[in-house]
Amino acid sequence: MEYANHLNDYAAVPSQQQVAQAVSAAQQAAAENCNTEVYEFCLSAIDLTTLSCSDSEQSVADMARRAAEFDLDYPNLRNVASICVYPPFVETVGLAIDGTPLKITAVAGGFPSSQTFLEVKMLEVAMAIENGADEVDVVLNVGKMLTGAYDEAANEIEVLREEAEGATLKVILETGALSSIELIYNASLLAMAAGADFVKTSTGKINVSATPEAVVTMCMAIKAYHSVTGRKVGIKVAGGVRTAEQAALYYTIVEQVLGKEWLSTDLFRIGASSAANNILSAIVGEEVKYF
Repeated sequence: MEYANHLNDYAAVPSQQQVAQAVSAAQQAAAENCNTEVYEFCLSAIDLTTLSCSDSEQSVADMARRAAEFDLDYPNLRNVASICVYPPFVETVGLAIDGTPLKITAVAGGFPSSQTFLEVKMLEVAMAIENGADEVDVVLNVGKMLTGAYDEAANEIEVLREEAEGATLKVILETGALSSIELIYNASLLAMAAGADFVKTSTGKINVSATPEAVVTMCMAIKAYHSVTGRKVGIKVAGGVRTAEQAALYYTIVEQVLGKEWLSTDLFRIGASSAANNILSAIVGEEVKYF
């Protein structure tokens, strides 16, 4: 399918000044959102993540079981949204969280580089879902985006969307590797047009991860896409989100650019590991290392 030819169907690429103004406005407003209510929501929006070369069935099971017990230890707080792991650990997580509302997220499709055969990406996505993944995070091919092969990049996502039928598909743009607002904006639109349920900032595996500028640009693309299609696409901020204050800033950006209707876990997620403990600590008022 042709995708690049339809980019002009949406609002024009925002200028650097427009993005900077939106970031500044959110930074000024974020102080009001550094409060317990917002922190509690941000905690509930976390995809609790472990994506390390040292992951093992034991370490993943321990983390998942700990998350599954959260409601017993903190009955007045909402638990994280999901556990995010590499595909071989999906079944491990499933056994550990059975009987809870926690979802299972798998990174797949050649994560984190997306540099493998499309057939391999398809199989990895299909196997993750077969093993019990509710959500799949895949990476848009950055190399194709940087060389202008927009249709090829989007068509890969379209194919993976078909493989992920019945599951939530989050498409990682790896915004730190995209060199301009225009590329981030267009990558967002291409991913959404190809079937993404969420667009996600980063893998967390390169030096530059989520930034306020990238998140503002992605939210502007989501708004433009929604205005044309009527379909609401979510945003996941991942990579470098470590503090409660950072989470509140991204919450504020979404609130200001997209509106409060996007502030649900169906449309807003935070991919994090250490941030979960830091946000929980901010809520309870003392340092906690629960997760």
